Amino acid sequence: MLDSTNTKTPTEILHVDDRVVACDGGNGALGHPRVFLRIVEQQVMCPYCSRLYVLNEGAGHGGEH
Repeated sequence: MLDSTNTKTPTEILHVDDRVVACDGGNGALGHPRVFLRIVEQQVMCPYCSRLYVLNEGAGHGGEH
């Protein structure tokens, strides 16, 4: 789905504490292949299902390489 600025509109917004998230679209067999997404700045959107993963304030700083 595209909005008036030709960007994808998130289908769901999930707040997370880790910079790497796994997304399979939910819905079991109706989902999509599991992909691992890395949050570089504050958020990342799944290219399959348009779920938006937003990093919680102060999260994602420990134990990174």
